[in-house]
Parts: sequence; C-alpha cells; structure tokens
Amino acid sequence: MKMSSATLPVVLLAVLVVAVGGLWAILGGSSDSPSPVLASAVPAGAASAGEGASSNGLDPIMVYMSPTCGCCSGWVDHLREDGFTVETSLIQDMASVKQEYGIPPVMGSCHTALVDGYLVEGHVPAPDIRRLLDERPDVRGIAVPGMPMGSPGMEGAFSEPYEVLTFDTDGRTTVWARHGDS
Repeated sequence: MKMSSATLPVVLLAVLVVAVGGLWAILGGSSDSPSPVLASAVPAGAASAGEGASSNGLDPIMVYMSPTCGCCSGWVDHLREDGFTVETSLIQDMASVKQEYGIPPVMGSCHTALVDGYLVEGHVPAPDIRRLLDERPDVRGIAVPGMPMGSPGMEGAFSEPYEVLTFDTDGRTTVWARHGDS
C-alpha cells in the first residue's frame, strides 16, 4: 500500500497510540494496580471441560483484558461475530495473568484467553482457534505475539503479515498459521 507523505504522520501517530496503549495494558496499567487472584485455568463459575459448550456448540472463551484497551474489545467483538461465546474479565495487572498462566514473554500480547484447556494469547483469528479446538494438538496454546496491524482487533490504515504460533510447556514453538503477504 502506498501512502502519501501527508498520510504517513497520521498513520504513525495511530500506530504509536495503539502501541503505547497495548504496552500500558501489558505492564498492568499502573504501578498500584491490584493483582488478580487466579486460582486455576478454569474461571470461577465456568463449566469444566466437556460441560462448557454453549448453545452454538462452541466452547466459551474467557478473555482477561485491560479495561482501557480498545484493541482487546475489538478482538472480543471479532470472536463474537464468528459465533463464539465470550466472557471477559477486566484486569488492571495483565502481567500477573500472564505469569499465572505461564505465557512465555516472547509470546506476549495485550490480552490472554482460555478455551477448553488451551491458552490463546493476543490477536489470534477465530478460524485458527476453531482449528485448534478441532485438531487438539499437544500444545499449551497459540499466540500472535505483539500487536500486528491488520490482525483481528488491530484493523487500521494498513496491514502487515503475521504468524500464529503454537507454544508448549518446554518453550518450543511452531508456526500454526500465516496471515497477510508473506
């Protein structure tokens, strides 16, 4: 995509605003934010594996996100538009969520989700989550590290290629899917 010299500063400002907001969310929003108490990978009140299918046959997804992150809300909307049942938990200290669930720092993004025993980190497209649930690989989860422009919830003036990666408990990763021009 070719941009005019007048458009470039606006796009760069938008990217900076999104990046700072995402970094703020990853770092927990403020130094005096309370840490969430997360006892297990299954949220309180949620059905256990095998009981959690919603009326549309899809497993509910629990999304932990900062209350001030617009791109997280955009990703939640993307999942709902694709038919997933989504529950959200607004958390000020997202770093503690990532630590609690063992998200490798290199996989980090602005929100963390749980679905049927898997972790989903960042702006993973809904079809890749469906594939994860259909194929059930022996991995801890899938992630879109960072906040790539053009991924679900990060739509904007331009898109960049990005990968969805699997990760396991030993820190190994593999490419699960590629999106955009590669």
